[in-house]
Amino acid sequence: MTNSKQPQHFLSLLDLSPTQLRGLIKRATELKAMLKNGEIYDPLVHKTLGMIFDKSSTRTRISFEVGITQLGGHPVFLTPKDTQLGRGEPIEDSARVMTRMVDCIVIRTFEQATVERFAAYSQVPVINGLTDLYHPCQLLADMQTYAEHRGDIQGKTVLWVGDGNNMCHSYINAARQFDFKLRIACPEGYDPDATILADAGDRCEIIRDPMAAAEGSDLVVTDVWASMGQEEEQNARIKAFSGYQVNDEVMQQADQDAIFMHCLPAHRGEEVSASLIDREDSVVWDEAENRMHSQKALLELLMM
Repeated sequence: MTNSKQPQHFLSLLDLSPTQLRGLIKRATELKAMLKNGEIYDPLVHKTLGMIFDKSSTRTRISFEVGITQLGGHPVFLTPKDTQLGRGEPIEDSARVMTRMVDCIVIRTFEQATVERFAAYSQVPVINGLTDLYHPCQLLADMQTYAEHRGDIQGKTVLWVGDGNNMCHSYINAARQFDFKLRIACPEGYDPDATILADAGDRCEIIRDPMAAAEGSDLVVTDVWASMGQEEEQNARIKAFSGYQVNDEVMQQADQDAIFMHCLPAHRGEEVSASLIDREDSVVWDEAENRMHSQKALLELLMM
């Protein structure tokens, strides 16, 4: 479908302004309430969302497929074996062809350069459904969840415990966009990207000791120690991260109103204790559900 204007992409949180992001979070909660009240809202009738997934997924796939359907649109799910992308067709050519037929594209893949190259030749909005560098859609859900439970995150202190991975990078960008302080507790050798960290200035700092970093924190977040594609490093990572489990003791160091988040799937007994994930101050199930609501707000913003 030809598009005369340049589409708005969402490849990282930095692609939208702080005002846009806050409006999107507010809208996500409104859409959530509308759905709970049984209100039918389908502004994307006859719109199609292409979904290119090089990496398997539970929450990302379900939330986008159900979300676009609830908005009246239709999802088309594609894996490498379903497209010429998996047979060597240049990304640029695939973008030129596919975006003449659909109204928006979600890409879940390995390299950030893949989504950036696709977006450069796309006639429609492109959404980063996860890369090795960023996971911006998860941060929309996380920010919505914090707002629903504790209000505005501006000026708060967030603790990230674990690997300096794509989720950590997205939290660094969130600290810039939503104006909060981020402490990163990670072992040496597993720091976040130095440039991404430096660009955040004094909003972010690395504190090696998670117990010290947890003191007074308003939100505590972690992720698996070995992400998809790092399975061969599992044993080495378990050793490196042995002192970085988020558990009851870590949460006791945090503010008394602190809440815990995890993007899931969780490895209970590794990065998070089984006793913590089911506690009342763990909001992981609301966080998972909000993937759908925040992404509906994103689709509405980009496709209307």
